[in-house]
Amino acid sequence: MGGALSYSFKASSFGAPWAFELVPEGLKWSAGLRSGLLGYGKINRVRLSYRPVTMQSHRFLAEIWSDEMPKIQIASTSWRGIVEQTRQDDAYTAFIVELHRRLAAAGTRARFSAGIPSIKYWIGLAMFVGIMFGLVLVSARALWSGQWAGAAVLAGFLVLFGWHLGAFFRRNRPEVYPPEALPVLVLPRR
Repeated sequence: MGGALSYSFKASSFGAPWAFELVPEGLKWSAGLRSGLLGYGKINRVRLSYRPVTMQSHRFLAEIWSDEMPKIQIASTSWRGIVEQTRQDDAYTAFIVELHRRLAAAGTRARFSAGIPSIKYWIGLAMFVGIMFGLVLVSARALWSGQWAGAAVLAGFLVLFGWHLGAFFRRNRPEVYPPEALPVLVLPRR
């Protein structure tokens, strides 16, 4: 199955770093004083998603479920200070791709999904489209009444809002995938 491959990140500015290692027996992890080994056959669900946060707008998340322990989250960014996060795109992608390869080689029965849960996705998308439509109407009304400055501010907000949330919904469309074919939209570009 190959040798060991490791990845680590800090989930918060003050917390202990999370360290992961892919070993022949499974996924080895540690966080502060807690540690464990989760066999590849014990993993029953994996979800990859795009999860930007306030301080880092380019962040990806892998969630791993097992009946033996609480959900494990692996982020593509790491806290470096009180207000700074660093991207670890290449290391994260290499680790996630190798994890999937090892799960497939172990003959896993895990369910692999990408994006956010369907109900949240479709409700959020409907709200996003409604808000965008409302902003277009308010901007048109401002233009019609000669409020050029107000229309310009609304247009700027419309573009910014559309750009960021549009990327969120484009990358997080719910799908199920096989471990041999990871969806590229929920992985950082190499």
